[in-house]
Amino acid sequence: MKKIITCFLFLSIISNSTFSQRNVRDSIIGTPWIAINYGGNQSYGDIALKYGFLNHVGIMAGYKTNKNWFWGLDGNFMFGNKVKTNGMFNFLLDSQGNINDVNGDIAQVVLSARGLNINLAIGKVFPILSPNLNSGIFVHAGGGFLAHKYRIDTQSQVIPLLELNYKKGYDRLSLGPNIHQFIGYAYMADHGLINFYGGFYAQQGFTKNYRTVFFNEPGVPVSKKTMIDIQFGFKLGWFIPIYKRKPKDFYID
Repeated sequence: MKKIITCFLFLSIISNSTFSQRNVRDSIIGTPWIAINYGGNQSYGDIALKYGFLNHVGIMAGYKTNKNWFWGLDGNFMFGNKVKTNGMFNFLLDSQGNINDVNGDIAQVVLSARGLNINLAIGKVFPILSPNLNSGIFVHAGGGFLAHKYRIDTQSQVIPLLELNYKKGYDRLSLGPNIHQFIGYAYMADHGLINFYGGFYAQQGFTKNYRTVFFNEPGVPVSKKTMIDIQFGFKLGWFIPIYKRKPKDFYID
């Protein structure tokens, strides 16, 4: 993440050096957008049976045309520490309700949520309540791919039934297509680095269990029904418009 931010600062300096040659206020400019964003989302539907609040950290890269249409690619890393085990590790508990490691010591098992989504997006900027023609109400929607699972961390301890490939029998990896919608506001500064967007974000995934067996229920067939994974929350992003430098005018007497 530090490398990404450093790269963005470098691109910002380059982009800012060309602002004085652009009439951002009075004309709609076609330009590539590169953005980093953060989103906070509450889980609903089937995904809420596994996780609670989920964080999204991602990158969006695309192009805003001189008609204010936008198209691009949006990718997000998902994580959270609000999880629901639904008794998944009950069979590992001793009479005192603890999980023991290979040495018989009480083990620390940390469970968290991990996932990612990659979406194609298309949208538009409507110059409403805006200081210039490149800012305003920003909407986009699209579809792509969603994956999520439990991350099982046994710290530095060894628990044989939760090590290496055995984790796959408990991680509940789910994969499938998804769609998303966003409505908010995008601001492109006349000059400077203050270029941002923010608004409401929704995502609906249609996933299925990828694993063929759950080790805590080896005799129960894994359901292959489609699960409806809904997330709703907000997204905030900082973007960099990248301009080509205009050629200088030369006059010969």
